[in-house]
Amino acid sequence: MRPELRQSRCTRYRFRYSECRRCADACPHDAIAFPDGGAAIDASRCFHCALCTSACRTGAWESPDVPRVELLKRAIEAPAWSFACTPSGADADARVPCLGAIDAAMLAYLGKRGIPVELRGTGHCASCEHGARGADLVRSQLEAVNLLREASGESWAEATIAADSPRDRGGQAGFVSARRHLFRRVLGGVAGEIARAAEPVADPEPVPDKAIRAARPYVTEQRELLRIVSRKPGRAPFPMREHEALPLMQLALADGCTACEACFRACPTGALQVRESDTAWSLAFRVDACVACEVCLEVCQPRVLHARDGFDIAPGGGEATLHALVKQRCGRCDRSFVCARPAHECAVCADDETAFDAIFG
Repeated sequence: MRPELRQSRCTRYRFRYSECRRCADACPHDAIAFPDGGAAIDASRCFHCALCTSACRTGAWESPDVPRVELLKRAIEAPAWSFACTPSGADADARVPCLGAIDAAMLAYLGKRGIPVELRGTGHCASCEHGARGADLVRSQLEAVNLLREASGESWAEATIAADSPRDRGGQAGFVSARRHLFRRVLGGVAGEIARAAEPVADPEPVPDKAIRAARPYVTEQRELLRIVSRKPGRAPFPMREHEALPLMQLALADGCTACEACFRACPTGALQVRESDTAWSLAFRVDACVACEVCLEVCQPRVLHARDGFDIAPGGGEATLHALVKQRCGRCDRSFVCARPAHECAVCADDETAFDAIFG
């Protein structure tokens, strides 16, 4: 059956100018298009591989052929588990349309529980209609699981490729490296800060109100599993670095935030929160709620948000305050307001005067 889109979870629905295309990059058949307000599948092109479901950071795509919760419930009752891709015809405890649809969070969760997982059928990838992209994703997922295992410092059961698969000199299946997204590399980290520092300082244009669509915050299945995986006794740190197959990210904020709150309004999971009192305003971030969809990086007009290379993903760490401001008092309406710079009037009163001048001269 074709994957279905939960539209309100799609990054392109939350921010209409988003350029996210992880699902389309994962699709081997060019079956995904991006109309206004989200994504859509061309039924004539879709071959039901479900790769879009594991590639999507926000859990917008779901497939009846990969019932993640049900598969995990069955797997944790067994001493060992195996997945096979349906096109290969290989025998296994569970079959999925493509092994690339099994995400790293599932494999890591089973590994931490001491359940070894074998992936069968990758020898069929070379002749499979969606094998090239599927093989890419399998390799990326296994890299991510190894990264989590190393960071945990614990002994986990392994997820391995079955013996029917070709091997490269590194011992893993001979897959092509997964494609990396350029967005974070261009705008995030030290390189992004250096590039921005060289640019002339200008007031950024505000994001149009209709560009951001509100929806209820939620937590994805992958992120919930990673909370369990990263839990250590005594809330010990779980140091990680970013990986394309993991919905994990730690935000940092450079100087220049305008307190426009666009990042908070676009965030689908509530990882970004605005905290207010009568006298203060702050922007807070919870790493254990973030799914690294990067919509906040896209919507930030001053381009001052960026992702850190290394971070702690241990749950229960609380909120980190990214930005804090003292509220000011408007000299015209006497209401409290937030502004990145000292101001005599709030934005409403200032806009009233501008509109009056435009109408009456």
